[in-house]
Amino acid sequence: MAFHVEGLIAIIVFYLLILMVGIWAAWKTKNSGSSEDSEAIIVGGRDISLLIGAFTMTATWVGGSFIHGTAEAVYVPGYGLAWAQAPIGYSLSLILGGLFFAKPMRSQGYVTMLDPFQQVYGKYMNVLIFIPALMGEIFWAAANFSALGVNISVIIDININLSVIVSALIAILYTLVGRLYSVAYTDVVQLFCIFLGLWISVPFAMSHHAVADIGFTAVHKLFQEPWLGSLKSNDVYTWIDNFLLLMIGGIPWQPYFQRVLSSSSATYAQLLSFLAAFGCLVMALPGILIGAIGASTDWNKTTYGLPHPIEREEANMILPIVLQYLCPVYISFFGLGAVTAAVMSSADSSILSASSMFAQNIYQLLFRQNVSTILKIIILLVLKKIPVLKFMA
Repeated sequence: MAFHVEGLIAIIVFYLLILMVGIWAAWKTKNSGSSEDSEAIIVGGRDISLLIGAFTMTATWVGGSFIHGTAEAVYVPGYGLAWAQAPIGYSLSLILGGLFFAKPMRSQGYVTMLDPFQQVYGKYMNVLIFIPALMGEIFWAAANFSALGVNISVIIDININLSVIVSALIAILYTLVGRLYSVAYTDVVQLFCIFLGLWISVPFAMSHHAVADIGFTAVHKLFQEPWLGSLKSNDVYTWIDNFLLLMIGGIPWQPYFQRVLSSSSATYAQLLSFLAAFGCLVMALPGILIGAIGASTDWNKTTYGLPHPIEREEANMILPIVLQYLCPVYISFFGLGAVTAAVMSSADSSILSASSMFAQNIYQLLFRQNVSTILKIIILLVLKKIPVLKFMA
């Protein structure tokens, strides 16, 4: 596989665009006179509009792992669309969050999702509750950056570790500079890139001569099993367990509540949850189609050759493989930009989420107060040790 200079240039341009948007959002926030208290930093002063809130909420859920996982599930024989549960599970999670949690949380004026637990159980127990929340953010960011590394390694053929490190540093930089405003505004750009990049790629991949009619292969076995998939009786409990995990497990998630709590009203908090639920379903369509295209392709008629990706244990790479081998080079770069945008839109949210919970619920209540007390004790001891200054103590 040859190193693609054009692809590297395209990624650099995209990163610069995202970085400039993030810095612009930080500058806009600074010049608007926003304060530097916790509400301004963590929840954007609670003045995020409904439209921006819906975009950033959708982009947060539609990450690289979301798109990759959907395409992989549809492609893998024996699973198919029947096991692509993330789009519907995440959408129902947002609907449940909007119905039962968005309004009460926003009406109470909480800053993070840990605040109500802190009120009930106290600040020390809150430290234990913070640990699983932190681990979830770490694993979610890792899954998304892994998806990015897979894409870049397949399409551009550069070092995975380097691409992941650079992407993480850029996300950290604009998140640190602009906080929620930078994350929200870059999410708008990233969501647009995801939608445009993937939908541009789908027609080219579908029209490749090695790809059979996906409508036919949905119900008939051609090169692999039908991509609609099936649910066997002995897998029903596993399917239900996975579905409940996606539907209910997505509710206690700080990136979700960060958007809810940043809304200008409790009603908007509820509405943006419903809009984002619809957005998740729409944004899953390209991933479903790419998985179906992969399952309908005679790979022997492509430069990829045989055996099939599933036989090479590369099913998790089906999205970049389709972009690489079924699309023109310049189109594959658009698709790569789309997945990169998906990764950045979720990774920056995880960074902001974890740091917000630590700052608001751990550092401010435990370490900061203790540090102040310790400093006072040290000053008193120093003053008492110096004879001339004893009277000051």
